[in-house]
Amino acid sequence: MTQSLPISVPLNAGGGLAAYIQAVNAQPVLSAEEERGLAVRFRSKGDLEAARQLVLSQLRYVVRVARGFTGYGLPQADLIQEGNIGLMKAVKHFDPKRGVRLVSFAVHWIRAQIYDYILRNWRMVKVATTKAQRKLFFNLRKSRVRLEWMKQKEVESLAKNLDVSPEVVQEMESRLSGTDVPFDADGDGDDDDHRPAPAGYLHDMRYNPEVLATRADDDATRSDSLDQALTALDERSREIIRRRWLDENKPTLHDLAKEYGVSAERIRQIEKKALGAMKNTLAA
Repeated sequence: MTQSLPISVPLNAGGGLAAYIQAVNAQPVLSAEEERGLAVRFRSKGDLEAARQLVLSQLRYVVRVARGFTGYGLPQADLIQEGNIGLMKAVKHFDPKRGVRLVSFAVHWIRAQIYDYILRNWRMVKVATTKAQRKLFFNLRKSRVRLEWMKQKEVESLAKNLDVSPEVVQEMESRLSGTDVPFDADGDGDDDDHRPAPAGYLHDMRYNPEVLATRADDDATRSDSLDQALTALDERSREIIRRRWLDENKPTLHDLAKEYGVSAERIRQIEKKALGAMKNTLAA
């Protein structure tokens, strides 16, 4: 359900993030009775339209939760998208018989999904391997008393409380103070703060003579290797492989079985054995 649920308000709408937030805030707020009725329809009958209405009614809360994670240098749109996935998972597991509102149940799924996204994508977490270091990652901003850099005394105090070295705190603070730069350009570049993305500094190597020559040589080598592997097969196996894998109009196993006067299973066995022999030849 989390992958196929039809959501009519896409995150990458033409108006951008602001238009998306405006659209989700315009979605109707369900009463407790309406919410329960939709949840019962989805849970008992698998009604995807009911699930869609439940998700749409809660998208505004995903935006609010995602705003609490803006200090990690990750795109706000990505955080919201991950939160939406968490929301859909929550709708799938929501039981209206428990007597709680969906938002109270869903907020834990939304936060968990965003936390998981941050842990998978934020650069500092990838080197924070201990439990204490990860705790530092998620608590450093709340532990700082000012917006500027922490004093040495504050660094040492925080390091002691979280059982890490002062150097780890300083490194984490340095990384939290910066943001990741997207590899590809984002936006139309009309704003004053627009800076070229790293991809803009790289040369287009697709038509470099060396690249073209290397690619042609690789193609020729692969073609020769394939010819050798086919030549090593017996005539019937070679013909089956050629027609099943190389011809434009590929016959089915049943078509070849009728032509050769054997079962489709026998054709499948011949094909499998021939592919294995070719693999061994190409690996040699």
